Amino acid sequence: MVMDVSQRRACRVVGQHRSTQRREAPANPYRDMLVARMRALAVENPRRGRRYVMDLLHKERWQVGARLMKRLWRSEGLLVPQTRRKRRRIGSGRNGIVRRRARRRNQVWGMDFIHDRTSDGQPLRMLVALDEFTRECLAIEVRRTFRGEDVVQALDNLTAQRGAPRHIRADNGPEMISKAVKSWCKEGGTGTLYIDPGSPWQNGIVESFNGRLRDELLSSEIFDTLAEAKYLVHRWRMFYNHRRIQRALGKRTPAAFAARCAPAPARRLAPLARAAAQKRRTRTATVRKLPQGVDR
Repeated sequence: MVMDVSQRRACRVVGQHRSTQRREAPANPYRDMLVARMRALAVENPRRGRRYVMDLLHKERWQVGARLMKRLWRSEGLLVPQTRRKRRRIGSGRNGIVRRRARRRNQVWGMDFIHDRTSDGQPLRMLVALDEFTRECLAIEVRRTFRGEDVVQALDNLTAQRGAPRHIRADNGPEMISKAVKSWCKEGGTGTLYIDPGSPWQNGIVESFNGRLRDELLSSEIFDTLAEAKYLVHRWRMFYNHRRIQRALGKRTPAAFAARCAPAPARRLAPLARAAAQKRRTRTATVRKLPQGVDR
C-alpha cells in the first residue's frame, strides 16, 4: 500500500529518525550469541533480574555494559514482575542485626522457621540455619512438626561439623524459647539473641533468605511427599551455597566467600554439653533400633 505522504512527515508522525528508513542494521554475530546466552541464563534463573544475569555474563567473560544489558533485556521481554509491598521500618532492637552484627565466621547463626504444604494438604515445616557473616546456609531441616528436642538435635549435628557458635539469633517462637534449647545453649556456652516480639526485620538476613527460598523454590514446586521435599530443598541449598553469586559478598558464592575468610578458632562444646549431646544421640539410636510392636 502506497501512501501519498512524504518520508519526512511520516517519520515525524511515528517519532523515528529518517536514517532508520535508509540503512539496515548490519549483522552482529557477537550480539546474537550474547542474546542467546542471556536467554539461557534467564531460563535457568527465572526469578532473577538483569543485574544478576549481567554478573553471570561478566563471570563468563562476556563484554556487556549496563545500558546495553538493559536495552537487550527489555527487547527480549525478560522483565521479572515484582510485587510492590509497603516498606516496613528498620528496627534497631538490642539483639537485632544492626546493633549485634556478625564480624567473623561462626560468630552468629540466624535461625527461623518457614512453612509450606505437600499436595495432600499436610503441613511442612523447615528449620533454616544461616551463618550471618558468610551468608552460607548451614542446614534446612524439613519435617512435619518440630519440637524443642528436634531443634537441639539439629544444633548437635551442626556443632559436630562446624563447632559451636558464639550466639544464636532467633525469634520468640515456642521451639526457640523451649527449655531444651535454653539448656543446650547454657551447657555449651552459646549466647542467645532473641529479637523483639513482632519484629522480623531485626533478623533481616534470615528473613531475606526465607524470601529467596520462597520465591525461587517453594512458590514454583509442588511437593507430593516429604522425601521429595527434602530432596528438592537440599538440591536448592547446594545451588544457593555453591552457584548463586551475591553482590554483598563481592559477586562470590557463599561457599567461595567462606573459603576466603580467615578460619575462626573452632569452639567445641564444653565437656558437660558433649556428654549431654552423646546421651541424646545414644537415646535416639536406641529408639530407632527397637523392633516393631514395642512401645516407644
